[in-house]
Amino acid sequence: MRDFDAVLASLSARIARLSARLGARVDVAAMEITARTGLLPLDPPTRISPNRACRMVRAADGWIAVNLAREEDRDLVPAWLEGAWGEPAWDQVERLAPTRTVARLREDGVRLGLPVGAVGEVSAARPQAGTQAYWPGRSRSGPPTVIDLSALWAGPMCGAILAAAGCEVTKVESLARPDPTRTSTPEFHRRLNGAKRERTVDLADPAGRAALREAVLAADVVITGARPRAFAALGFEPREITEGGAVWVAITGHGWAAGHRVAFGDDAAAAGGLVRWTEAGEPQFLGDALADPVTGLAASVGALEALTGGGAVRVDAGLAPCAAGAAGLMGLARAA
Repeated sequence: MRDFDAVLASLSARIARLSARLGARVDVAAMEITARTGLLPLDPPTRISPNRACRMVRAADGWIAVNLAREEDRDLVPAWLEGAWGEPAWDQVERLAPTRTVARLREDGVRLGLPVGAVGEVSAARPQAGTQAYWPGRSRSGPPTVIDLSALWAGPMCGAILAAAGCEVTKVESLARPDPTRTSTPEFHRRLNGAKRERTVDLADPAGRAALREAVLAADVVITGARPRAFAALGFEPREITEGGAVWVAITGHGWAAGHRVAFGDDAAAAGGLVRWTEAGEPQFLGDALADPVTGLAASVGALEALTGGGAVRVDAGLAPCAAGAAGLMGLARAA
């Protein structure tokens, strides 16, 4: 059985080969961007994630994973489970989830915008981003330019690898909602974004949205981490990226076709079956938000293949599908 580190090493080797063709050979291991060990408090993985924000919980007919890292998600728990206002969110989840089916918990959670998934609901043979080619790519006279609109881990990792490969990467952040890693894990933020230019945009200002649209449509690569419905606020339509001849790296929780679903690294790993099962039949996490690093590497492979091969390509990098591919390679496939 191949372990998770071997999966990351295999993807990293592909990145090294592709990046050498583009400009500069990238040594992913030397960048120290595939793990957050030592950079934030982490507990040993159990059925509670190391960062304590996500849990796998028994339902009436299986297991679900729910991530309550955000205050707004914890506030939604009574509506999701028809629980009691004022009762601690995790107490409600542990008490009421066993009275409902996996399907109901997932469907009701997705409808509310909660990061929730059935453990093992996604399967894949290997961790890779889907690609769809559109129109011929534009010609370049210098290093590829990249606009990185993503945040947190997987998308910024892709941007960091492209920067190390010789691309000119600009990280663009909303003035109102900067990347949370700036304050939560500043050293990790530096590793992921230190080689990028930085730009902030006021999305509430029409001039700011217009400037962002201009920058996006002029780039050779655009990395996004937004769901489809969020693009209206950014001032451009997704199709404009590829119609302009660029490579579009779309980081989502469950893939672009399921772009309405919210997911983070831990619940997506569980949805992809990237867990271990105890002899008692209980799933446990294998590590910290493992869907993020495997997706970041798979997205980088897709982006580098598109850049070296030419053409306007959408790289569809979903956290749960990429995690499922890693689980497939590791022989962990088992649905709840």
